[in-house]
Amino acid sequence: MRPRTTRSAALAVATLTLLGLTGCGSAGGGAEPTRASSAPSATATAGETPAAPTAHASAELTALEAEFDARVGVSALDTGSGATLVHRQEERLGYASTIKVFAAAAFLHDVPVDQRDEVVTWTAADVAAVGYTPVTSQYVDGGMSLVALAEAAVRTSDNLALNLVLDRIGGPAGLDRALEQLGDTTTEVVADEPALNTIEPGSTDDTTTAAAFTADLAALATGDHLAAADRATLLDWMSGNATGDALIRAGAPDGWTVADKSGGAGGIRNDVAVVTPPGRDPIVVTILTERNDPDAAYDDVLVARVASVVLAELG
Repeated sequence: MRPRTTRSAALAVATLTLLGLTGCGSAGGGAEPTRASSAPSATATAGETPAAPTAHASAELTALEAEFDARVGVSALDTGSGATLVHRQEERLGYASTIKVFAAAAFLHDVPVDQRDEVVTWTAADVAAVGYTPVTSQYVDGGMSLVALAEAAVRTSDNLALNLVLDRIGGPAGLDRALEQLGDTTTEVVADEPALNTIEPGSTDDTTTAAAFTADLAALATGDHLAAADRATLLDWMSGNATGDALIRAGAPDGWTVADKSGGAGGIRNDVAVVTPPGRDPIVVTILTERNDPDAAYDDVLVARVASVVLAELG
């Protein structure tokens, strides 16, 4: 576990700010995850005074939380203008399967091209143990290449594919270290599938913040952390995500392209995305949601409506 510093309880209060930045800061990142984050904000420059909150968008997001009896964490960055929109961006929530895109990125970063076609095999018992396996369940006899597993983890959210990719990059601890290389000292990667979906009350295990994930995804999608070819591969996999149509894509304006990775378990429903308006630089968006009732199921509509508010504000 990394050492942490304690932030003011004010970080746990919902905020929404639309402001101009000179650049993107570096930062990292169910049940009831802890509410505070030790991550530096990905949405403000040190010493900068935020502009006044945008009342309309703030009211809309607060109303959605009340309507769906949920907590919503948002961090969105317009990579062209530097404008940001945030709401509960420093509060911890379970990340669920959104972590798969960062595992795939770590694989592309760490594993040389000439080693990615190594074939990995598994058993029917492995498939049965992890739940959702739309791709790996079909290849028990012959296995799949590592790169095909990384693709399956992103495109179809295959649980066993994630675990096998994690095995290659050093397990959950290896992925945690990879996120640290991006500057993320917030996200806590502890378990693989399916245990990563269970967040114990008060625990930081397998949680992140919207600010942390937006900073991570911006570094991967628009920075030089990945080689150009690997960055293009990751975005292509995200563009073909089969589990995200009802989420940020559903809330995006017509003609905007969305490359995303969704996640959901119990009352948790999340989406992280690179959204590109026509003729403009991308907007990187993280939306993390959690129903307040531990027995309530997640709702895709909540994520889509949050996305609509966010993208309209930054559009």
